[in-house]
Amino acid sequence: MHIHILGIGGTFMGGIAAIALQKGYKVTGCDGAMYPPMSTQLEKLGIDAVAGYDASQLETVAKSAQVFVIGNALSRGNPLVEAILDRGLNYTSGPQWLSEHVLRASDAPKHVIAVAGTHGKTTTASMVAWILESAGLSPGFLIGGIPSGFNVSARLTPSPYFVIEADEYDTAFFDKRSKFLHYHPRTAILNNLEYDHADIFPDLISIETQFHHLVRTVPHSGRLIINLESESIANVIARGCWSEVETFASTSPTAHWHLTDNGELLSREFNHGALSVASPGLMNQMNAMAAIAAANHVGVKVSDAMAAMATFPGVARRLQTRGVARGVTLYDDFAHHPTAIHATIAALRQKIGDARILAVFEPRSNTMKLGTMRTLLASSLRDANAVFCYSGGIDWDAQEALAPLGAMAMTSSDLSVLIDAVAREARAGDHILVMSNGGFNGIHEKLLARLDAEAFDKK
Repeated sequence: MHIHILGIGGTFMGGIAAIALQKGYKVTGCDGAMYPPMSTQLEKLGIDAVAGYDASQLETVAKSAQVFVIGNALSRGNPLVEAILDRGLNYTSGPQWLSEHVLRASDAPKHVIAVAGTHGKTTTASMVAWILESAGLSPGFLIGGIPSGFNVSARLTPSPYFVIEADEYDTAFFDKRSKFLHYHPRTAILNNLEYDHADIFPDLISIETQFHHLVRTVPHSGRLIINLESESIANVIARGCWSEVETFASTSPTAHWHLTDNGELLSREFNHGALSVASPGLMNQMNAMAAIAAANHVGVKVSDAMAAMATFPGVARRLQTRGVARGVTLYDDFAHHPTAIHATIAALRQKIGDARILAVFEPRSNTMKLGTMRTLLASSLRDANAVFCYSGGIDWDAQEALAPLGAMAMTSSDLSVLIDAVAREARAGDHILVMSNGGFNGIHEKLLARLDAEAFDKK
């Protein structure tokens, strides 16, 4: 069978492409703009992906397609979408296709381990997959990033276990339910919950409703692993819960899983010893606890899971070192919500100590473009030593939003001006943290090249 994927450059849809290819399908696709790591993954897989959504694809690359898998970034008015509808062609969403052909396939349904939450989904799902792989369980997975230990965002295996990053974003233009409602997990992590996706949800309560719909799909014999410190998660559970629940928290002794003051992991008063996580920061310790608890639900010993976490190699675009130029280290990170920005800076600070952090940020997510979180932006960046914000593509005043930071912050709608300013400010020993949920116009390579060319002050 031939499937043609619209939006194939996205992390989720690119994962669908990889899994469909493993199942023996002919896979083609299209997208408006593609950038690493997904563009690289598609190229390695040999998948024919074309640029744009011209309806002429129906006569060329997609001529033999039996089904069109349409990503949630596409909407009515898109020329290819309109042509598919006009011709009465067979189409579905990515989550629906995955559910029908993989997760709930009649010949071999999966024990789905789903990781939901505003923050940490990619990292936590990668941790779960890494633990299960280390335990010899060879899980299948679909993750919204590329775990370094696997070098692919998705794979299909004969294992009964499938790990998935469970996104609350809507499914498609024709299915406005959250994606995760298609997954029917037996083990579900509810990592945290804050307001986000302002283009989809009017308020936090509406997101809590979707999370409760997810809770309703977990069977009585399943398990929910929830963050005890999240008020919104508590609100979700208070609406009704029919499954076993385990809680985790940073230090609260009432949680099933928690840390001591010196970083030892306790579960039901049993001390498992120091929790060593290769990725820095408190958020990653919380992610690790949730991942260990999920792995334990499918039979992995806590000691084995902890040993795996000590060797966890991380995830692409999560504090990923992109290069060093003239003694300046440059990192790439996917952070785009104020809470994630603050946590990422804190994690880098834990890693580098008192060295200077130059934070370079692009408010690219739909929520950020709407300006919904702009009043929280300055406080999320306060622990950096200098802040550079790219204001191209937004219609609110980024300089005004960052005014509480004073002279340590600058904004520009001209990327070359911003890059020059960062290069002039940087000196040997500094750490440049680039944060965006997109390709940021190739800023990483441009910055490294500019640093190499810049005779900046090394004092």
